[in-house]
Amino acid sequence: MNAERDLAPLAPSVVRALNDKLYEKRKVAALEIEKLVREFVAQNNTSQIKHVILILSQEFALSQHPHSRKGGLIGLAACSIALGKDSGLYLKELIEPVLTCFNDADSRLRYYACEALYNIVKVARGSVLPHFNVLFDGLSKLAADPDPNVKSGSELLDRLLKDIVTESNQFDLVGFIPLLRERIYSNNQYARQFIISWILVLESVPDINLLDYLPEILDGLFQILGDNSKEIRKMCEVALGEFLKEIKKNPSSVKFAEMANILVIHCQAADDLIQLTAMCWMREFIQLAGRVMLPYSSGILTAVLPCLSYDDRKKNIKEVANVCNQSLMKLVIPEDDEMDEAKQSITLSAEPNPEEPITKPEAASSGSLEASGESNVSNASVCTVTSSERIQVTLNLDGIVQVLDCHLHDTSIGMMTRIAVLKWLYHLYIKTPRKMFRHTDSLFPILLRTLSDESDEVILKDLEVLAEIASSPAGQTEGYGPSEAAEPRPSQVELHVPIRNSQLSSSGPKGLECSPSTPTMNSYFYKFMINLLRRFSSERKLLETRGAFIIRQLCLLLNAENIFHSMADILLREEDLKFASTMVHTLNTILLTSSELFQLRNQLKDLRTPESRNLFCCLYRSWCHNPVTTVSLCFLTQNYKHAYDLIQKFGDLEVTVDFLTEVDKLVQLIECPIFTYLRLQLLDVKNNPYLIKALYGLLMLLPQSSAFQLLSHRLQCVPNPELMQSADSSRASSSSRRPASSTIDYTELLQHFDKVQSKHLEVRHQRAGRAEQPERRVVL
Repeated sequence: MNAERDLAPLAPSVVRALNDKLYEKRKVAALEIEKLVREFVAQNNTSQIKHVILILSQEFALSQHPHSRKGGLIGLAACSIALGKDSGLYLKELIEPVLTCFNDADSRLRYYACEALYNIVKVARGSVLPHFNVLFDGLSKLAADPDPNVKSGSELLDRLLKDIVTESNQFDLVGFIPLLRERIYSNNQYARQFIISWILVLESVPDINLLDYLPEILDGLFQILGDNSKEIRKMCEVALGEFLKEIKKNPSSVKFAEMANILVIHCQAADDLIQLTAMCWMREFIQLAGRVMLPYSSGILTAVLPCLSYDDRKKNIKEVANVCNQSLMKLVIPEDDEMDEAKQSITLSAEPNPEEPITKPEAASSGSLEASGESNVSNASVCTVTSSERIQVTLNLDGIVQVLDCHLHDTSIGMMTRIAVLKWLYHLYIKTPRKMFRHTDSLFPILLRTLSDESDEVILKDLEVLAEIASSPAGQTEGYGPSEAAEPRPSQVELHVPIRNSQLSSSGPKGLECSPSTPTMNSYFYKFMINLLRRFSSERKLLETRGAFIIRQLCLLLNAENIFHSMADILLREEDLKFASTMVHTLNTILLTSSELFQLRNQLKDLRTPESRNLFCCLYRSWCHNPVTTVSLCFLTQNYKHAYDLIQKFGDLEVTVDFLTEVDKLVQLIECPIFTYLRLQLLDVKNNPYLIKALYGLLMLLPQSSAFQLLSHRLQCVPNPELMQSADSSRASSSSRRPASSTIDYTELLQHFDKVQSKHLEVRHQRAGRAEQPERRVVL
């Protein structure tokens, strides 16, 4: 700069001193400027004051020469000191050139700029608040400055500015929030520390309600929570903790809906601290906002369900996620099933602003923006209405069911997550059956596949869901036949179940509803039975390891008579005869041994009612796939003459090792408590001759084995009939007969047995011929 240039009212000596490289000389010049400006203030000469500031700004602070810039900065600070309380009138002209120097490449110059601005702000105090945003913007840059002196100077200025904001009630929070929202996404540690420190200060000011603008900065706060610095993470934890306390105190003023998706995203974070904190917030939101959170259910479930399978290393997250899951489930109520999705609305206690979107675009990802809603507010203590705005909210299950279905298909998820998914499905079928049955066709295949799960607990919950589907009145459809339910799949072994016709009157279309004392199953019941048998057919290991367990549990959940009736009806038409025989053997073992079927066994034992005789005929026709199980069914129903007639026909059958093994098992079963009544009937020789003949027939079939010895010893205990004569024998004889069972056509049943066994013989011969290795036989 040309020192001789006229820069009046500054004296040439002052101009030279301001351009000097020595700080002391520049300081002397600043004192002269201060003195000059004081005179102008006394004279109220505003034009000269503005002229001095303009010269210091344009000719010095913004000069190309570094020493001139330093002189300009100290000169502007001197002007501010001289102006005193009047400096507020000139703050824009004083501050702007100083802030420009914040970007200077020379660290010493940036430090002097800090020092100058400190002096300007210290004098102006509250008058600087209209310029707060530009000051904050400049300070946020200096907070990350690499030079320690500059950083130290900026911290002094920062503390001063915080003091001014704290003591003032004129802070423009609305104008500041956009800047805060922008700066909060900085990745620099020092900048983050600076941001958090300011949020903590603003939270502590009673007159500043930062909670109203929390949706704008919440996402950024969670991002900062993942910082590598422990100090910054701790500061951020404190800030979030303070916000959460405020939310609990004033839930009515909280914009829950605008922050729900932000929490959904961070509940899925890889960082444990972020995930735990977000999950804790989600727990509080669900409990405080209640049904306001239901539109975000699919996103919440996407975040929460995987956490339920965490191990002890993430025990805290797992526990909080479990509370979230349970609380959310309770928000679904039966009234949701009665509301028309297009017409029902409620006034929610939230105040979302439709014009302001969620802070970050990421909030629209991760399956979080599911707009499903609810009807009645179940939690009266949620929030009060803070706006006249009414929001239509309905329970749209599409998103929820999609998430649940997706988790069931994911084979990598843990057991507890699968159990939770099944609990959700069961809960939805109980609370909103009408709406849920719209999704049943898409859910049915995966629910059947889940029966192959490794966990017994998962299978139990899966059976509960399937049983609810099969028995719920909401699943009843008109004109639904079994043939419609048995749609074959190319990828699976198919059960060949043709359309029902009149060939079996005892197990016709009304067979499932034959007992007035049992509940009528809906349209999905028969479909379930067909597909369950199809699964057993395609997965023989499932039948061997879990078949009995699954059927026994279903007998507890559904009506046992309906289950056996329908399975027998389906197996009667099964073309895979080997599977039919295996399945009949499994069902028979369950029928004879399971405590769950005690009532059904008693019903069959007497055959006193048309329903029980109907069931016997239905079971018999399918049981014919396995000769020995057919005999055991006759023993159970006390049809001893027919059992004897069947055993007589065994001489015409191929007696294989498997056949003899089943006879052996039947002998063992006769010695069990279930057949106590049968053994006691051996005392009444006169009235039960065919029982004794049938047992002798089994004895003649057996080789000299342990079972032979067991049955032989039992028959040796049969008393001499002459010793058992009594005066009441004739009366007992007449009372022991069951005229009701005479309505059963046993001749036709025997013919059916012969027909089924002929098919089995033909199939075995075909199989043996294909394998070119005859089946091992025992020649008697």
